[in-house]
Amino acid sequence: MSGNGEETLGTIDRAATISEVAALAGVSPGTASKALNGRGALRPETRRRVQEAAEQLGFVANAAARSLQAGRTYTVGMITTDSIGRFSIPLLIGAEDALGAGQVSVFLCDARDDPIREQYYLRTLLGRQVDGIIVTGRRTQARPPIGRSLPVPVVYAFISSTDPADCSVVPDEADGARRAIEHLLAIGRRRIAHVTGPEHHHSATVRASAAMQAISSAGLEPAAPVLFGEWSEAWGRQAAGILLSTEAEVDAVFCGSDQIARGLAEALQESGRPVPNDIALVGFDNWDVMVDGCRPALTSIDMDLEGIGRTAAELLLAAINGDPAHGRRALPGRLIPRASTAVHPA
Repeated sequence: MSGNGEETLGTIDRAATISEVAALAGVSPGTASKALNGRGALRPETRRRVQEAAEQLGFVANAAARSLQAGRTYTVGMITTDSIGRFSIPLLIGAEDALGAGQVSVFLCDARDDPIREQYYLRTLLGRQVDGIIVTGRRTQARPPIGRSLPVPVVYAFISSTDPADCSVVPDEADGARRAIEHLLAIGRRRIAHVTGPEHHHSATVRASAAMQAISSAGLEPAAPVLFGEWSEAWGRQAAGILLSTEAEVDAVFCGSDQIARGLAEALQESGRPVPNDIALVGFDNWDVMVDGCRPALTSIDMDLEGIGRTAAELLLAAINGDPAHGRRALPGRLIPRASTAVHPA
């Protein structure tokens, strides 16, 4: 063999290993791997020390080699029933934020509320040997597990699994409804009504129940019975007509969605009941198309969908790394105040 060949082979043999990087940084090989792959809850100084050691030794992580050694593909699947992307896209953005540091790719699959299509995508993702799967959708109520005894970890995001052993991350809708009522009380409103979606819908009942409890806890009665209807602007306009026809003394309305609130605001203005001077409005979802298009701009509850996506991805990474979590986690949202609650009653 020629001298050049021997020199080349010698260079390959002398390539720095993860163990050498770990030794130089004074950490374990596992910690060094996490630091270089963006995984784990490491202190910034530890991560920086490992990265500096890798640079000093000229260590370059090879994704293909890591996959062969660890049995991983550095890919994750996301299966959704939210065809229009209203909820799944923010969730995906949050998940990619958490996974991107570890150079993990996400395959998004739209099951379109079709169980057959959903199982097809599940088999496809497993055939591609993804490292884990996030299951999401457009409703927050619990759903049956997507599969049993799957070879990869699964985390449910926005929706939850009916199996308490599964890991689910959901918005705390009851907390959001309480925040809405507390905000209206804080600006001096005392005759609060609630207009929401279908009574059979999980989100509508959860938000309505929490709103009524918050009003009762303040020693007040609701200004009118809860009005259940549809998740639409048309229902908001119709509900405004119902409230006005009863001549109820309403000075605020908490709406179960931004769409309802936008329709209600339009109808109130047309009826000579200006928002917020006569009636303050709070919506739910903080959907930019609706809150910015509403006149006046709509105060709303933000469920932090990106945060839910990030948390779900972090829990999935932990499970992939051998530290699975179980049970349902409800993450609080936040109230975003805008002009629809800006003015105190005279």
